[in-house]
Amino acid sequence: MTIDVERARRETPGCARVVHFNNAGAALPPAAVTDAVVDHLRLEEHIGGYEAAEAAEAEVGNAYTAIARLLGCAPHEVAVVENATRGWDMAFYAFDFRPGDRILTIRTEYASNVIALLQVAARTGAVIEVLETDEYGLPDLGDLARELERGAALVAVTHVPTHSGLVNPAAEIGALARAAGVPYLLDACQSVGQLPVDVAAIGCDMLSATGRKFLRGPRGTGFLYVSDRLVERLVPPFLDLHAATWTAPDAYEIRPDARRFETWETNYAGKIGLGVAVDYALGWGLDAIEVRVTALAEGLRSQLREVPGVTVRDEGTRRCGIVTFTVDGVPAAEVRRRLGAAGINTSVSPMEYARFDLAARGLPDLVRASVHYYNTEDELDRLTAVLRQ
Repeated sequence: MTIDVERARRETPGCARVVHFNNAGAALPPAAVTDAVVDHLRLEEHIGGYEAAEAAEAEVGNAYTAIARLLGCAPHEVAVVENATRGWDMAFYAFDFRPGDRILTIRTEYASNVIALLQVAARTGAVIEVLETDEYGLPDLGDLARELERGAALVAVTHVPTHSGLVNPAAEIGALARAAGVPYLLDACQSVGQLPVDVAAIGCDMLSATGRKFLRGPRGTGFLYVSDRLVERLVPPFLDLHAATWTAPDAYEIRPDARRFETWETNYAGKIGLGVAVDYALGWGLDAIEVRVTALAEGLRSQLREVPGVTVRDEGTRRCGIVTFTVDGVPAAEVRRRLGAAGINTSVSPMEYARFDLAARGLPDLVRASVHYYNTEDELDRLTAVLRQ
């Protein structure tokens, strides 16, 4: 299956206005997603918010079934939340860490996750262990196996870093964690929507992701997968009358599925739009999306390597749609500004987003150009032409 790029661009109004290489930040939504969100907001306007939610029960429920198809899990293993960080935090803070508990993570871990690790370590006495890195910038699986033999309370890994095009070996990590009986939390914020992500094949117990990035969904939407084999062990850091039932004056019962990590109040329009975005991605096919995105990114890397003064900074053996680079003598923010003035959207990854990794590599910041299947080869040419100037 191949991507009909012309159709994808027709169905994406933003393609007529801007060259969008900030898909790892927030992709351009297709019109179908925007229409679904606006239609529900209009329904709320006309009949009331509670009434609109009741009338759209099937559309709201579709978010869960669509995400389940996307991930290869059951709908009751899915919680729809405000964003990927909230999903990740709800899972992570549900663990009852004790002094000396070891949390294994990697050098390319995302800043928000590391901040949470540091906070919990300070509160509980848990210990953060950062795995060694191999020659490709990937976590050393031999080191992981040795650390798991020593015992661990959790493995927490980001599938695709925010600041690099590398793809971490999520399934190999999952096999080792599963064999050791250690829970595995995967941050798939940057991988879901551009790569096939199957939770059974990966072997993760929990997975967080967002709607706004490569899934092309609304901002303010995200989701959390929690496996049946683990969910009953996890007590969410806070509960409400949706996550639990008040059963007696002095008692409550937490619901048995992943929706224990949700709250009663939610963005119904966003949830509906998220379901439409997932269905839209599934309609193209994640395998076809990966082929298109990966080819565009490799094409961009090849072009960038030909531009004097530009250095591509992506590591790894398998790479995705995120392309990072530096320009000699020009701060990343200034490169982004100049590209933006030419109608080309990119972003900047500063050191504080990935301090373990960028500090070790002596890089204060990077320019990030993240492609999607609706981008074209001509747009790649436009970006490199501006850099040459």
